[in-house]
Amino acid sequence: VQPFCWQTDGCSFSHVTVHSLFFLTVFELVNQGPVMEVPTLKPLSEDQARFYFQDLIKGIEYLHYQKIIHRDIKPSNLLVGEDGHIKIADFGVSNEFKGSDALLSNTVGTPAFMAPESLSETRKIFSGKALDVWAMGVTLYCFVFGQCPFMDERIMCLHSKIKSQALEFPDQPDIAEDLKDLITRMLDKNPESRIVVPEIKLHPWVTRHGAEPLPSEDENCTLVEVTEEEVENSVKHIPSLATVILVKTMIRKRSFGNPFEGSRREERSLSAPGNLLTKKTTRECEPLSELKVMGKKKKKGLDSVTWTLAAGWLNRQV
Repeated sequence: VQPFCWQTDGCSFSHVTVHSLFFLTVFELVNQGPVMEVPTLKPLSEDQARFYFQDLIKGIEYLHYQKIIHRDIKPSNLLVGEDGHIKIADFGVSNEFKGSDALLSNTVGTPAFMAPESLSETRKIFSGKALDVWAMGVTLYCFVFGQCPFMDERIMCLHSKIKSQALEFPDQPDIAEDLKDLITRMLDKNPESRIVVPEIKLHPWVTRHGAEPLPSEDENCTLVEVTEEEVENSVKHIPSLATVILVKTMIRKRSFGNPFEGSRREERSLSAPGNLLTKKTTRECEPLSELKVMGKKKKKGLDSVTWTLAAGWLNRQV
């Protein structure tokens, strides 16, 4: 493990090893893997797409109810469980928020699934919930067409297409007009007029015109609350000073990732269609093949339960 130096709150720390800076969390193994790979020549049928998309809607509604924005929804982060339903995975760039919505300004996630408002060079504030809805729309498009709606080998040109190119549907497969309407409303480039999750739940395509209604928010969502006993049981030993400072900084920034990787995380793309993992570039329309390719790793970050437990304990101890 390579030592490194960092500074925060006016104090410098050197030779802090990586293993002293992270909580270790064990996750469920989902053997069946992602719902689909993109691109593919074998997209899902409308019935299959509806089944998985209904799961995705309920999952995103639940996350937003817990005040979490996922920020990297895509088919490869939707894992199929033993019961055939999907599980939302990979919270490495997720954000927790207060109030009714997250107000964001940084750019993270997968290039082809990024919303146009997040690609603005002016760093305007934008809605976190609307970002997830856009990514859900791209994901649904992938379900039925096997490819992303906006594609380009050059990342800056891809950004330009996302921001300005009109949405088009391939001739094949032929999909229902209701489905086209839903995708179009989810991929509205204006986040102010983009459809929202409660409206998506009631859309005719999603419910088969009322034949398959989704559960209400009250039925689907229960607020997760952490008890004092759970907080006490979550900590088995006193952490090092470096660990305390790391988690306290994460609490202050309300981010699930390592806050001292912030500038690098903001610059990187976590994955892309065709399994290309790239860094963003400032050169206009530079081919993705010329960019640095990174290994496909799971991002290091705390899941919501661990993050909440650590936050509760540290707020009482520090």
